[in-house]
Amino acid sequence: MALNPNEEMKMTYTSVLTKDNKPLISLSFERGKDSCEAVVPECKILKNDGFSEEEVEALEYYLRVNKQTIIDNSKGISGLFNILGK
Repeated sequence: MALNPNEEMKMTYTSVLTKDNKPLISLSFERGKDSCEAVVPECKILKNDGFSEEEVEALEYYLRVNKQTIIDNSKGISGLFNILGK
């Protein structure tokens, strides 16, 4: 089953983190009871609970296409927390 553009899905992501001295952004997608966890810049789904294989492929494609926007937005989160001193 392909992703339905009329279904509400929530995507959340972290600020830029560091793992093994490399930048990493952790993301999650939620749709009702379905959820999955992903990472950028690899654009891979690491954990899936409820999405079909075809939907996971579509989400990974979305991550690849929107990778730079996700990175830019994530950097904005880091800057905001630095300003607030958190």
